[in-house]
Amino acid sequence: MEEYKVKYERWLNDPAISEVDKQDLKSIASDEKEIEDRFYKDLEFGTAGLRGVIGIGTNRMNTYTVTKASQGIANYIIKKGGQNRGVVIAYDSRRMSPEFSEQAALCLNANGIKTYRFDTLRPTPELSFAVRELGCIAGIVVTASHNPPEYNGYKVYWEDGAQIVEPTDKEIIEEVNNVTDLSTIKTMERAEAESQGLYHTIGSEIDKRYIEELKKLVVNQKAIDQMQKDIKIVYTPLHGTGNIPVQAILKELGFENVYIVKEQAEPDGNFPTVDYPNPEDPKAFKLALELAKEKNADIILANDPDADRLGVYAKNQATGEYIQFNGNMTGNLIAEYILSQKQANGTLPSNGAVIKTIVSSNLTDAIAKSYNVKLFSTLTGFKNIAKIIRGFEENNNEYECLYSYEESYGCIIGTHARDKDGIVAVMTLCEAACYYKQKGMTLWDAMLAMYEKYGYYKEKQFSITLKGAEGAEQIKQMMEKMRNHPATEIAGERVIVFGDYQKQNIHNNETGEDSNTNLPKSNVLYFDLTGDSWCCVRPSGTEPKIKFYMGVKGTSSEDADKKLEELEAAMKELSK
Repeated sequence: MEEYKVKYERWLNDPAISEVDKQDLKSIASDEKEIEDRFYKDLEFGTAGLRGVIGIGTNRMNTYTVTKASQGIANYIIKKGGQNRGVVIAYDSRRMSPEFSEQAALCLNANGIKTYRFDTLRPTPELSFAVRELGCIAGIVVTASHNPPEYNGYKVYWEDGAQIVEPTDKEIIEEVNNVTDLSTIKTMERAEAESQGLYHTIGSEIDKRYIEELKKLVVNQKAIDQMQKDIKIVYTPLHGTGNIPVQAILKELGFENVYIVKEQAEPDGNFPTVDYPNPEDPKAFKLALELAKEKNADIILANDPDADRLGVYAKNQATGEYIQFNGNMTGNLIAEYILSQKQANGTLPSNGAVIKTIVSSNLTDAIAKSYNVKLFSTLTGFKNIAKIIRGFEENNNEYECLYSYEESYGCIIGTHARDKDGIVAVMTLCEAACYYKQKGMTLWDAMLAMYEKYGYYKEKQFSITLKGAEGAEQIKQMMEKMRNHPATEIAGERVIVFGDYQKQNIHNNETGEDSNTNLPKSNVLYFDLTGDSWCCVRPSGTEPKIKFYMGVKGTSSEDADKKLEELEAAMKELSK
């Protein structure tokens, strides 16, 4: 019998599976393809936790996969002696998020571990904040970020408020994988957990402390005070967690004209008004753009469902149209605004630092240099940014992290959270919009002014999808070819530096010198080119894709577009 059928039969006969769920499994008895899809593998607990389609089966998000993960985490926390410090738990607006978060809490409680579960849905950055604020050993958030409605997920944070990194991630994965018998997963009744002082409900007191931290990050309240009656903001939470905290912080700061897209204001895990709730997707902005035109808004902002990412449109005064910002544009606009304001008001520290990922824009390097701020680059994923911040703290605050971002629509201002914070990004962009409006500029005008000041930096990425075992082998061969025979020239630009992050080696073609990346091993190849151009290749960790990132610097918008086109064509040729 096929392995997936064996697993299916095992679940049908397992006393740990409820009768209701067994009936669900019996209903697909004649659907071979559905049985295979649900049971051909176990939903993998990876470095970012769990993510999958909701349903009954080993390859699905359900009570059993969620509590199996929670039991593994409980076993790990007990080994570390951290059960009295507790775990904070948050959840978003997705289907089954409240149920999964409660089941996770009660599993931990049954293992003698205190939990602090939010009373209703909350944004992921507030969970990150709460871990450190409450002195907990870990945090869990039930969310599938901006995936389609049929998905849910489960992300684990450690005591610094960041997603787990090595060696903790590997050690937790091992504990989760060791839970093979569903009957060994512990649980208890909520009333009993509460009476024993294990299950705690948290809410408004943490909200207030989070909002107070955000207010401390305002760099020019005077600009807000002067323009709060004039600036017009359109915001959508895309049926997610952002609405209440965004309205709270903007109201506290004095903004008067905040227009919420009413069709998308209420939390709804079916996301009825969008194909999928991704603020990178222009289609997600359809209703927001209509409202912005009606209200003549200065800025349009959208968070994803767990409010860690932010999408932005700003008005072009010349045409009256709204222009979409990509993650690099938003990231650099915020960097320039924060550093320029701190310099102007005398609060720019001598040990200031900015952090970005290696696939983010080189414009950040130019901005950091302009303000004499140290720039750090790291691997993709905000947990790697958080690791650098933790390093600063462990080294007697050698550097003060002022700002960090990645090109995939996420940033942190300051260090109150250790994951992307789309709420603070909304706040800062609204503040920046006030400042620039005082000068008769929109955020798009501010972007153009940056290009004139530093050069026209533009970036792009594309992916090649190659499915199945054959596809995985093709991706492997593509990486090996580029790794073992690295190009010395791409799109007419010399390769100055070739970085192989798997070998943790940076080779300078000009000097012949080799140096260490000083970063964890990662299957990434990086080409630093003349003319401030660059490109980077890496296989996706979660999908059957190989990803190509690239950036150029032009003398004009047209020049940058032309260079980017040539670089993309060269990269596609290189991948053959």
